[in-house]
Amino acid sequence: MRNGGSRGLGVGVMRDAPAEGAAVTAGAGAAIRIAFHGSQHRDPDELVAGLTAGGPGMGGEPGMERLAVRTVPWPDPGDLFAVRPRDRFSTSGAPLAAWVRHGAGLVGWGEAAQVTLPAGADRFAAAEKWLREVFDGTRVRDEVAVPGSGPIAFGSFTFDDCSDGSVLTVPRLVLGRDGHGRAWLTTVSQPGDHAVADESALIRVPPADPGPVQWREGALPAQEWAAAVAAAVARIARGDLRKVVLARDIYATAEHPIDVRTILGRLAGRYPDCYTFTCGGLVGATPELLIRRDGDEVRSLVLAGTMPRGATPEEDARLAAALLSSAKEVEEHDYAAASVRRVLAPLCETLDGSSPGPELLRLPNVYHLGTRVVGRLAAERSALALAAALHPTAAVGGDPTDVAVDLIRELEGMDRARYAGPVGWMDSSGNGEWGIALRCAQLDPADGRRARLVAGCGIVAGSDPAAEVAETLAKFRPMRTALDQAL
Repeated sequence: MRNGGSRGLGVGVMRDAPAEGAAVTAGAGAAIRIAFHGSQHRDPDELVAGLTAGGPGMGGEPGMERLAVRTVPWPDPGDLFAVRPRDRFSTSGAPLAAWVRHGAGLVGWGEAAQVTLPAGADRFAAAEKWLREVFDGTRVRDEVAVPGSGPIAFGSFTFDDCSDGSVLTVPRLVLGRDGHGRAWLTTVSQPGDHAVADESALIRVPPADPGPVQWREGALPAQEWAAAVAAAVARIARGDLRKVVLARDIYATAEHPIDVRTILGRLAGRYPDCYTFTCGGLVGATPELLIRRDGDEVRSLVLAGTMPRGATPEEDARLAAALLSSAKEVEEHDYAAASVRRVLAPLCETLDGSSPGPELLRLPNVYHLGTRVVGRLAAERSALALAAALHPTAAVGGDPTDVAVDLIRELEGMDRARYAGPVGWMDSSGNGEWGIALRCAQLDPADGRRARLVAGCGIVAGSDPAAEVAETLAKFRPMRTALDQAL
């Protein structure tokens, strides 16, 4: 396995003309932005055919200028969400992308290159092909050489093959921190971009409070969603499937525009064990690690089975014991853990994840049942390719997957968009971390005061609709309190 250079992602192929249905816009010193239109099931080679043609910074042909990437050691900033770049690096002080746990991680600003993908089961393959060409079209000077340095892309993918809007972005500026006093800054420069990242590049500016928040129900009010749960239980009893994960949404409208730094800071402070993230306007704190790749080692944390925390130590202990002994919750979890092992087993030389039972994961608002899976790859695959192979796990889809996804489309009454899809980052060596986009909200690009929150529950034969509604309320709480301090 290779740990350095873009070779880990493969060799990009330069094309001569844009693909039909792909719009490419670029300018010196501006982001290269690509949006696709048309068929949902195109060949990935067709989808990426024109992405590097005619745009500065995506070179590869003789004489074409390339993106210049430099990573240098940087003074430890402490709180990654407390700083922002000066205007010469980003027109907005809000992070374009972030992935942080226990104070360590990555935060990016500005856009050097970005692609938004159409619906289709091939969206992951198309995204990786595009990313190969971006990374291969770079000149890299990396003085740190750790996972997360050098060229970095952040991504967020739709849950459903039928949904548009998956996004990959390469920020202009990325600040990394390992949580042990080591930090680094990566700059991505395009032809005609003469901004230099010196010690004045980052400044500290307090985030803004959104003020009071008004709430309203989403596609299905709680009572109607409970009826959907009952319908799902009936399908399970009939033998159509074993498990399905149903979600519902609610909407928030704040008094002032929502500053994503405020939300990220509150989530990271209250839920340090989770992965606090933002990408493409989706912001949240997920407890579930879909896949981490570091060289040939892969890790996953599977979560399924939930119980709220108790109000007193005695009640808390009773609820923890009840979760571990619940046949319904353990059954729900076992389907999810088995689905991850089933995918990773043929890809790994070794796989350790066959413990006799799940462990208890304690979060401030809920308990989860968790299983840790660790393996060593048999052949080179990028973190994104592994995430694509795993998605959707039974933790967010169901079992069997195809039947569960069809039932989700029938009963939920909404498009999940990027909720419950893979979200995370990857470097040019193929190393990276991808979580499942849970405990999150999509900020409205047309109205900065509005956000849509989504939460879901695993439904099995023993599920009670009223209890599942209560579970969604517990899962909404992290984002609701991050938006509304009055709650």
